[in-house]
Amino acid sequence: MNVKIVTFATELWKTMAKQAKKSPRKPEPKARKVRFAFFKSDKFRYTLAVTFMVLGVYMLIAFVSFLSSGAADQSKLDLPAGEFVGDATVKVQNSGGKTGAYLGEVLINQGFGLASFFFVFLFITTSLRLFGVKAIRFGKVLVFSVLLMFWMSTVLGMLFVDSESDQFLYLGGIYGLFFSSWLSAMLGTVGAMFALGLYAFVLAVAGISNFIPWMKNLFSKPPKPENENLDDVPEPAMAGGFTAPVQPVEDNAISKVITEEDHVKAVFDPDSFNDDDLEVENTISAKDIAMSIESRMKSDGRVAKEPEMEVEQNLNPEMHVEEPEADDEEYPNPPAEDYDPTLDLSSYKYPTIDLLDEHSSGNAEVSNEELISNKNKIVETLRHYKIEITKIRATIGPTITLYEIVPAPGIRIAKIKNLEDDIALSLAALGIRIIAPIPGRGTIGIEVPNQKPEVVSMRSIIGSKKFQESNAELPIALGKTISNETYMVDLAKMPHILVAGATGQGKSVGLNAIITSLLYKKHPSQLKFVLVDPKKVELTLYSTLEKHFLAKMPDEEEAIISDIQKVKNTLNSLTVEMDTRYDLLKKAHTRNIIEYNAKFISRRLNPEKGHRYLPYIVVIVDEFADLIMTAGKEVELPIARIAQLARAVGIHMIIATQRPSTNIITGVIKANFPARIAFKVASMIDSRTILDTPGANQLIGKGDMLISAGSAMTRVQCAFVDTPEVERVCQFIAEQKGYPTAFMLPDYVGDTEDGGGALDADLANRDEMFDDAARLVVLNQMGSTSMIQRKFAIGYNRAGRIMDQLEAAGVVGPSEGSKARQVLIQDEYTLEQLLNSL
Repeated sequence: MNVKIVTFATELWKTMAKQAKKSPRKPEPKARKVRFAFFKSDKFRYTLAVTFMVLGVYMLIAFVSFLSSGAADQSKLDLPAGEFVGDATVKVQNSGGKTGAYLGEVLINQGFGLASFFFVFLFITTSLRLFGVKAIRFGKVLVFSVLLMFWMSTVLGMLFVDSESDQFLYLGGIYGLFFSSWLSAMLGTVGAMFALGLYAFVLAVAGISNFIPWMKNLFSKPPKPENENLDDVPEPAMAGGFTAPVQPVEDNAISKVITEEDHVKAVFDPDSFNDDDLEVENTISAKDIAMSIESRMKSDGRVAKEPEMEVEQNLNPEMHVEEPEADDEEYPNPPAEDYDPTLDLSSYKYPTIDLLDEHSSGNAEVSNEELISNKNKIVETLRHYKIEITKIRATIGPTITLYEIVPAPGIRIAKIKNLEDDIALSLAALGIRIIAPIPGRGTIGIEVPNQKPEVVSMRSIIGSKKFQESNAELPIALGKTISNETYMVDLAKMPHILVAGATGQGKSVGLNAIITSLLYKKHPSQLKFVLVDPKKVELTLYSTLEKHFLAKMPDEEEAIISDIQKVKNTLNSLTVEMDTRYDLLKKAHTRNIIEYNAKFISRRLNPEKGHRYLPYIVVIVDEFADLIMTAGKEVELPIARIAQLARAVGIHMIIATQRPSTNIITGVIKANFPARIAFKVASMIDSRTILDTPGANQLIGKGDMLISAGSAMTRVQCAFVDTPEVERVCQFIAEQKGYPTAFMLPDYVGDTEDGGGALDADLANRDEMFDDAARLVVLNQMGSTSMIQRKFAIGYNRAGRIMDQLEAAGVVGPSEGSKARQVLIQDEYTLEQLLNSL
């Protein structure tokens, strides 16, 4: 307390001195300096130190005297206070006089008993600290003294509870008697003793630094005699096959320290050496000790193996050492340096942050008037329905403000949840969202859109400390949360993302933000993209990255895939790549791509056995609904298979759609895409389809999104990256040296190109409506399955089989995705000749 007084006086003096410099009146600061100079000087500090020392010694004399003379002074202490203090004829036997007798009665008998001597200890300790004894840590001494005083008082009160009834002295004091009685009533006498013992043990562990080592030595086995150790230890082998004589060295003479980098150091204590020790130092140097330990660590596998040294040639020729047979997958003669996958493009430079724009929305801060107005309207609306709240606080985000309320006891949460529309009406807001309750906080959240939303630029996200210092395998920066924190995820852990949202709500910008994040963090050798764009205009900006970051099938002209047949072939090619990678992991005895690449980089895998560095592959599919409508199961099945198995081999999928209906996002897709991003959708049903809960229909659009990762739901404002920014980033990368070609996926030939599928249709078992369907197709010159289905009122599967038979017979051409098939026969006469020949 006194140290705090000195500190406060010093800071007050400094503050007043600064104000005096600014003031035009000069006499006043001088007066203040004189007034407070004493509190800063050593005179004041030493005066306090002497005062505390005198008080401590006086209290010690009074306490010791009370133990012997307290019984004789009890009759005097029972007198009224006025008579005891004012009557000079009242004499006490305490060496400290009436004050000493009173202190002994109050602090010992009516206080903590013999534990009150800790007050003496604290006064003397404080005095020594003020005198400048730095070895005393006043805070620690104060805390442990108080804790020990309570413990000692309770123990003495429990041990001498019976003997204190016929004595004037309460060894544990009134407080010790009270605490021990209460503890015994709660836990019993045995339980109270155990509790006090545990209390003492915790204090010893926390206050005595050598207590745990002492206990270890107490319960550990005694060390063996030094003579036995010296007789059993073999002489260490030196370079060249020689041995050095070993002489006894004191245990504290040399201590070896192994750091995290597996370097070995020798730490010498000069005071512990004698002449014999110095002779040992010349015989076996610290360097030799380090070499010996390091060679032992290498043999244990804790240090990377280096090329064979000449030491092996000096082994005793009579000794035959059988080396284990090398694994076929291991590198036959591993080079000294680790493999660096970035060496092919060693001059590659990561995109700079200057390529991105700082999108400023002007003064987008939420004013105090807006906060107070919204708060009053929320409280007023809830009171209309007789709902009282005890507390409300606001958290301002980029586009929304979260108002957290604590309802009064007895208020049902469902009652507040049903008032979303009423609160939105009173606030005149676009739409609010009520979170009842907020997980982990015990409050109810009301999210209200800001009148002036803030634009979150991609530049601010990329330049954030959280993104720059991220060590994630595939870091994705998506935007900012309600509390203005950068929201980041690791795609390698998610491991696949399903993105959904209505047209114009920021879905394409979100995909650009994901791709841009990865381009800013990963080297072309570490990451490849497979981009599927049925609309042909959304992802074409990245076509210039073909020789850096894109992957495609052999003989494909464009790396951005838009044709439906090529999409099916590419997805099946990815499943082949997945199976190939799993075979490599199996041969390398690794479980995932991280372990495999680490083993390959350390040159422990033989490239001649097919091993290679495996880059991550991120598959991005835009307009997934169009693929499902045109290809159906042919697209859904390989996507589901990749989503189920490809995580461990570094293949991750991001699919986006603007139609989150149940026939598009099927149960198979949802089960394998645990991470989902929902932008604003049209209805609550769509929100339940994508997130399994409502809420996405209440978003405000323009990048406002809900991210569901496991059981957590987070509202994030997506970072905005404009098309010119993406073009500049792609141009910056494309102008640098790239690979000769794009990353080649395994070749895969589709059914229509390999004589399978429709060409395998059995023309001998033609459908009953085959002839009629052929005439319908030739007459209308349009090969459409849906037309056959509609005209003949049959199911889609039967109409599809008829179309396959027409293709096998040469009436129509192969499938062209969503387009109608080309009709190969131009007139009915030719058709009749064909039918007759069949």
